[in-house]
Amino acid sequence: MLPSITFYRTFPFPPPPHRSSNRFPFCRSISVSAASMALSGSLTKRSSYEEAVSSLSSLITSRTRTDASSLTEQFNWMFHYIKMLDLDGPVSQLKVIHVAGTKGKGSTCTFTESILRCYGFRTGLFTSPHLMDVRERFRIDGLEISEEKFVKYFWWCWDRLQEKTDDKIPMPTYFRFLALLAFKIFSAEQVDVVVLEVGLGGKYDATNVVETPVVCGISSLGYDHMDVLGNTLTEIAGEKAGIFKKGVAAYTVPQPDEAMSALEHRASELGISLEVVQPLDAALLNGQPLGLQGDHQFINAALAIALVRTWLQKTGHGDLISLDSSNNGPLPEQVIRGLTTASLQGRAQIVHLQDDNITPGDLMLYLDGAHSPESMEMCARWFSQAINDEKQQQPLKDCRQILVFNCMSVRDPELLLPRLFNICAHQGVQFSKAIFVPNQSQFNKLGSSTAPPPQPQQVDLTWQLTLQRVWDKLLQSDKGERSSVFGSLPEAVNWIKETARQNKSTRFQVLVTGSLHLVGDMIRLIKK
Repeated sequence: MLPSITFYRTFPFPPPPHRSSNRFPFCRSISVSAASMALSGSLTKRSSYEEAVSSLSSLITSRTRTDASSLTEQFNWMFHYIKMLDLDGPVSQLKVIHVAGTKGKGSTCTFTESILRCYGFRTGLFTSPHLMDVRERFRIDGLEISEEKFVKYFWWCWDRLQEKTDDKIPMPTYFRFLALLAFKIFSAEQVDVVVLEVGLGGKYDATNVVETPVVCGISSLGYDHMDVLGNTLTEIAGEKAGIFKKGVAAYTVPQPDEAMSALEHRASELGISLEVVQPLDAALLNGQPLGLQGDHQFINAALAIALVRTWLQKTGHGDLISLDSSNNGPLPEQVIRGLTTASLQGRAQIVHLQDDNITPGDLMLYLDGAHSPESMEMCARWFSQAINDEKQQQPLKDCRQILVFNCMSVRDPELLLPRLFNICAHQGVQFSKAIFVPNQSQFNKLGSSTAPPPQPQQVDLTWQLTLQRVWDKLLQSDKGERSSVFGSLPEAVNWIKETARQNKSTRFQVLVTGSLHLVGDMIRLIKK
């Protein structure tokens, strides 16, 4: 029999307000066997992580468009928070690559981080949103931060802010807190480079407290978050250009004239040059595919190369890269490796759905979190290309395409579904079935271990029925059973699996899109 061990557990004093009661100060004696200590430690760690996630969820607020004076005031709070956390010095020492944009900014950041990691630098990557677990937003050397480190840095920031904020300067909102946490994590972990993706807009974004980034980039611009950023491309581009800084090199990609004029105007005001990169020539990859799929990724890859080149030059590592600004000539091996090994969950991702009663490869999921009109076009082109490529490889195989779709109610399905439908149809791809489902996840559930809530007795499917009507109008005639609304994603997946089991000679290719939350739900579901 293992000996009994008595240990004491102490809690910090004084307790921060709003902390759950089990973290109040006390010291208690607990008698346990050595065999149970490992389990106890694991449960304590899990409880602490879930408690951190729960506290983080309390910072979520509704997002509305605010007048400029209020935005300025709230943005300036970030500098107060930085001082409260004693991070002003550490943040100023970070060597930051700052990226904004409507679409492609996450991919650009992913390529950029991957290349620099292949050069041997210790990298920090901050992106949004996450698909399943909030820790996905914080990556060090390509890996999401561990639960242990997340908990440590979370409470370090939380406790200090709880102590120092007040009615005049309240606790930061959700994304602002995450940005502050990122600055703490990356400075404490002593990374060589921080690749920072803007959350929303640019000028008033929480990440824009970085006053001297090494280089800035703006990916493709379009209409998105118009309730916050404005109704014209000029307004939207002006917000994005807010990350430009005097004396800091800036890059962008080909833009609509209206957007480009706004970017150039801001660059001119600051006296900086704005360089426009062109899509990367695929031949420079020596026959290897990009790690992120889709033809649109070649422009993101080119922007990433420009950002990497300038960062290396500005930080005293110019000898590591010999590319000129036009990306002519052979690419260094580290650049090719970085571009071809980059990965980003839920964006142009193909997954084999496994089932004992379905032939391997006959049930494929195509996951893409497209949720804006422009990104939906990219998604449709990528999916159509993938389907047509498979047709050429196995021309005799009977294939059926199924759509699983949902979008947030703030989106206009009249701008999303017709683009998806028409582009796919133009490429000869027609969906035999469209399924509309509500998101399984809840917005305030941020941890990957949090199981979806039990399906309620009654689910409001009003929005999904609206989406179905938009889709059915596109079919014009012979609707038949070509669209359905399911009460949950698991129900839809079970139907798809059963259909595949009953049609063993057919390959089913399922596109899941319209919402990153939906894609995250699907990944979580199939991992289980």
